[in-house]
Amino acid sequence: IARKETQLIIKMNHLARFMVCIMSGTRSKLALFLCGCYVVALGAHTGEECVARHHEAESYVAAVYEHPSILSPNPLALTSRQQALELMNQNLDIYEQQVMTAAQKGVQIMVFPEDGIHGFNFTRTSIYPFLDFMPSPQVVRWNPCLEPHRFNDTEVLQRLSCMAIKGDMFLVANLGTKQPCHINDPGCPDDGRYQFNTDVVFSSNGTLVDRYRKHNLYFEAAFDVPLQVDHTTFDTPFAGRFGVFTCFDILFFSPAVRLLRDYEVKHVVYPTAWMNQLPLLAAIEIQKAFAVAFGVNVLAANVHHPVLGMTGSGIHTPLKSFWYHDMENPNGRLIIAQVAKNPVGLIDAENATGEMDPSHSKFLKILSGDPYCEKDAQEVHCDEATKWNRNALPIFHSEMMYDNFTLVPVWGKEGYLHVCSNGLCCYLLYERPTVSEELYALGVFDGLHTVHGTYYIQVCALVRCGGLGFDTCGQEITEATGIFEFHLWGNFSTSYIFPLFLTSGMTLDVPDQLGWENDHYFLRKSGLSSGLVTAALYGRLYERD
Repeated sequence: IARKETQLIIKMNHLARFMVCIMSGTRSKLALFLCGCYVVALGAHTGEECVARHHEAESYVAAVYEHPSILSPNPLALTSRQQALELMNQNLDIYEQQVMTAAQKGVQIMVFPEDGIHGFNFTRTSIYPFLDFMPSPQVVRWNPCLEPHRFNDTEVLQRLSCMAIKGDMFLVANLGTKQPCHINDPGCPDDGRYQFNTDVVFSSNGTLVDRYRKHNLYFEAAFDVPLQVDHTTFDTPFAGRFGVFTCFDILFFSPAVRLLRDYEVKHVVYPTAWMNQLPLLAAIEIQKAFAVAFGVNVLAANVHHPVLGMTGSGIHTPLKSFWYHDMENPNGRLIIAQVAKNPVGLIDAENATGEMDPSHSKFLKILSGDPYCEKDAQEVHCDEATKWNRNALPIFHSEMMYDNFTLVPVWGKEGYLHVCSNGLCCYLLYERPTVSEELYALGVFDGLHTVHGTYYIQVCALVRCGGLGFDTCGQEITEATGIFEFHLWGNFSTSYIFPLFLTSGMTLDVPDQLGWENDHYFLRKSGLSSGLVTAALYGRLYERD
């Protein structure tokens, strides 16, 4: 009977599907437009048009849900499995409501956040009642919704599987799982089981397609690190291959970078429980930077707990983003967007056509020759303002993201600055129409970051400071009025460089150009629509971690 009912649901879902086209909106609102044969988007920021049949062939419809999870009032206390299920079912009820809403919009894949079902801040013992048993999808083909009694302690997996069927969509969610281990296993914990922070993927027919066990844990005492890194991918009929990783993984080589390098992944599903830290590591900021740096689509779902600094989800392509970040509203947000099957990346220096632009010509001259002067047959012409900017500005130090940055102030309407630390030198060529009553600074850091994780970074950053004092540079701010046209570049010793770009009101922006020129990596931008908060090149030297 259950199998027949499921087949009926699948047939009804296919009949009910309709085409959805989504246009760019503001940071907290997404304009949804049903596309018949042809629709003109009135009031959308881009004023775009779409042809449904064309988009259906070239794109898919994705959703992420930023979830205000219901948390255990005392995660350190011991509880029963039944009590744990009662709490988790409250979150799963919300998931199911969101799945059905998304299904009505034609969504084909949906992502839920890390820790969204069970919560966080558990001990290894107190989380145990919240864990589902997890068979290996590589060994066992299993549909939890249709075979609910095959394994014990799989109630959460069963509900997620049934949601995928009801919504007729691929579904990605995160839960805690347990796996018994033998005493002869040298890695087996003393309590005789592994406990993993696990992402699961279900196909639209409810089959458990694959799992990913988080490798780079962020102070998660309740969970174990898998003995081997999971490089988890799954194929879909609508968009090809997806890769999976979780939260803190985004800052490390394995599995995130290796997935993209070795497994032909064009799309990433990314459950996260990210606490924002400005100016360099806000959730939507690093999500977008990853999409731009690797030329992939990123479907990122965060939990929503503004009191804890946790917000920021989005569907990011290299060129466009649909996101949600709200530190005041207690409610979550369902984001739906139409996503290209083959993401198009930014134009790099080698095939760019913008060299005739005056500012870019000046940038290229600086890189290729004397940075101070231009010579003709008779005379030497030097830019006195440029010389003053380079030679007379005070160098100072300030803490940014717990690291000791070396900085110079950005003064005046135009200039050419540089500042160095260890082996990294950062450069800024800039113009601005007016000088705002704000302090901006160009900063550099080249070293081992050691707070809230240990990893080696090289950073060139143009940031708005928190006040007018040098010691405020690096503080967390979200509003700014300074408009710049600029080139930012550095002599990085890594090819893994993430462009971070935030403007006023936690608004994402995209560089006009990125690329290598004369062994320097650069970011170019003109035409800012709002004040600049952060523009940074965030390099990772994984081998020095």
